[in-house]
Amino acid sequence: PILESRYFILPASAALVGVFIGAVRGSRLASLRFLAENAHRPPKTIRGWYLYNKTKNYKRMAAGLLSGGKEGVKLGVTALVWVGIEDGLGRCGAGFDDLKEVGAGVGTAGAFSIVYRLRWRTASRALMLGSIIGGGMGFLRWAREYLKRARGDFI
Repeated sequence: PILESRYFILPASAALVGVFIGAVRGSRLASLRFLAENAHRPPKTIRGWYLYNKTKNYKRMAAGLLSGGKEGVKLGVTALVWVGIEDGLGRCGAGFDDLKEVGAGVGTAGAFSIVYRLRWRTASRALMLGSIIGGGMGFLRWAREYLKRARGDFI
């Protein structure tokens, strides 16, 4: 089923992590922006402080939700690109089966570099990082299969 496959789990979990990261960053930035914009006129009464904090909290929540949504979409799409490239390489044949994670890492880094128009030096670093992460994922897959064979599970 689709709910148990990594084609759903990986992008959905990446989007969820992106929502949390974006919400924290966006609300913190909005709080600092509100403080900077209103530093020249601090409230003088108790009611003024109440309204100041109430407005600040509303702005924090709104900015956190907006930023969380944006970051969630970005990370979800990035994970979807990774899974798509990995699945495409897996369907190409047995020759690509051992290198599908590395190909997914390099392909995702390449797509990221093109979308964000990174300079050549930065793009080469992204490609190197993608190949290292893909190699690590390939090693983990190999280790899992090795342990299954050693234990006697041939599934």
